[in-house]
Amino acid sequence: MSPRPFLSLLLGATLALGCGAPSEAGTGLGLELRMSQAVASEVGAFQVVVLRDGRERRCAELQRACVQQQVKSEELVVLQGPNGKKGRALRFPAALSEGGTQQMSADIPVGRDYVVIIEALSRTNPPRLLGSSCNYLDSVSATRNEPLIAAPITLTAVECDPTIAP
Repeated sequence: MSPRPFLSLLLGATLALGCGAPSEAGTGLGLELRMSQAVASEVGAFQVVVLRDGRERRCAELQRACVQQQVKSEELVVLQGPNGKKGRALRFPAALSEGGTQQMSADIPVGRDYVVIIEALSRTNPPRLLGSSCNYLDSVSATRNEPLIAAPITLTAVECDPTIAP
């Protein structure tokens, strides 16, 4: 399964997730994204989803295709974005700075044993999956949380529409 040549630069893309105490706006999980500028022109958005029972899930399997093709909608944890909107997936338009970084945030419920998946979506309509990052999150507490360093985006050669309805 060979990825498209322009996607080969995604291999070097990395994500860093930092958890902090919830702010007055309710932001519980801060996400900082770092990506190669050579890939930035292909990425239209980033979609964030969270699943319970994280240790029972295999990241390698979840990264082979769009998450929405592999799990039932009710398995997705309801998240709240910085704008107050809630959904089973949060989508952030790609707005990478010159340094290849982007700030995002989301509220996730206090709990244990999550898996956080960040999918890079193409600019095309309908979007297609360019790659994803799968990360185990042991717990989210009501107080300050330790930062989580996310795994690099894994290339995906599967054509699928990753769109998850709210």
